[in-house]
Amino acid sequence: MADNDFIVFGKPAIGDEEIAEVIDSLTRGWIGTGPKVKLFERDFAAYQGVGHNHAAAVNSCTAALYLSLTAAGIGPGDEVITTSMTFCATVNAIIHSGATPVLIDIDPETLNLEPSRIDEKITPETKAILVVHFAGRPCPMEQILHIAKRNNLMLIEDCAHAVEARYQGKPAGTFGDFGCYSFYATKNMTTAEGGMILGKDRKLMNRAKTLSLHGMSQDAWQRFGNAGYKHYRVQEFGFKYNLTDLAASLGIHQLKKAEANWRRRADLWNYYMREFEPLPVVLPAAPEPDTRHAFHLFTIQLTAQCVTRNRDDALDLFTALGIGVGVHYLSIPEHPYYQKKFGWTPADFPNATRYGRSTISLPLSPSLTQNQIGRVVEAVCRIAGP
Repeated sequence: MADNDFIVFGKPAIGDEEIAEVIDSLTRGWIGTGPKVKLFERDFAAYQGVGHNHAAAVNSCTAALYLSLTAAGIGPGDEVITTSMTFCATVNAIIHSGATPVLIDIDPETLNLEPSRIDEKITPETKAILVVHFAGRPCPMEQILHIAKRNNLMLIEDCAHAVEARYQGKPAGTFGDFGCYSFYATKNMTTAEGGMILGKDRKLMNRAKTLSLHGMSQDAWQRFGNAGYKHYRVQEFGFKYNLTDLAASLGIHQLKKAEANWRRRADLWNYYMREFEPLPVVLPAAPEPDTRHAFHLFTIQLTAQCVTRNRDDALDLFTALGIGVGVHYLSIPEHPYYQKKFGWTPADFPNATRYGRSTISLPLSPSLTQNQIGRVVEAVCRIAGP
């Protein structure tokens, strides 16, 4: 792709290693769930500092969230506290489990849920807290973990943006009972579609693994292997959420490049911060001390002083200049379905609503060339400048 072509937002950095591994899977003929999924699980668990038996690869972060809730026994009549600023999948997983989501407004600086607001939302029906490490910034897990333990609540971490994030030296996704990761096409590392669950309790993790493949015994994927046919047993009413070896072929090598790609995004993040500092926009807050930001999203918020004051007009201008941008996200209460089902209104969550109506996410892929980065900076200066 030429540098003057349209810049695709979130374009993945795919190399020869990933391509060769996919071809190898196609050549071998094992393209479903198999040995490469197991290798990917093992390597990802090692990267996050947990045992390989505590990881389960699935076909999306949405599946990971739903399986975590279900394996934990959360269902009808239960409440799950979560953030008002997230992708709809977070809330949908709670709804699909049969539980009721309870929203909390965000901290306007960190954009993560505000821990001081959790206690006021806890009721006898509350069974879990589901935190989202938004844009790659780890939540204040020490405070949240204390609240969860004090109230005997399950703690689930949505780490869709936060594969590389650390809080006080510990990986995001390893504080709670479950950590759920996304390997969607636009994420920091990708399997095109895919996800991973990490879990502390072996019994709950075994249940999540079983549920991920029709509720069949855990060695069911081996039934067509060279060791001979293996009979499986359906142990529980399950789902079809397994990852494939084709997807894992990408993930194995994406994981090996995770640190190098993180450093590249960190450099680009810091460059954007320097270039945009004079502009009348709200820039991301600096990472907190003793944390590691995953640098998944770089967002700017338009202010009244910007040349283009209307955010949606700005989105159209970026597109006209050949630059793909995103909105992460409209707040959950902005969406008609949730308004109708739960009676939520944007006014009830002013911080999330304000952010969702003014934010624009800029390209941050390690695949960007210097020329493309220059085009992004020029466009922002033109659209948001004084």
